[in-house]
Amino acid sequence: MSDSIAELTAQIQAFVDAREWRKYHNAKDLAVAISAEAGELMQHFVWQQDDQIEARVRSRRDEIASEIADVGILLFEMADNLGFKLGEVIEAKIANNEIRYPVEKSRGNNLKYSEL
Repeated sequence: MSDSIAELTAQIQAFVDAREWRKYHNAKDLAVAISAEAGELMQHFVWQQDDQIEARVRSRRDEIASEIADVGILLFEMADNLGFKLGEVIEAKIANNEIRYPVEKSRGNNLKYSEL
């Protein structure tokens, strides 16, 4: 198993290409699919109170992991199809968030950067 973004992306693209699905995986449809899969992930937690979430994660761990994987797979594929190097855009976003959410202002609160 690999955690390399490039290696995982290559595996995903090989899977898609072997099935000749690329023609169906345009940016719009991948974005819609990501949203749909994220919705399926959210369904595991809707209306769950804090004290219920841990038990739900334990009892439905495999189902939740599968939904997380679906979102990730589609995201990796979409980034690659659009010519983004996912690792680089994530690193850039983290760097931007470091500026928007300085530790001294954001530690211990959940305020949006514009409210700090």
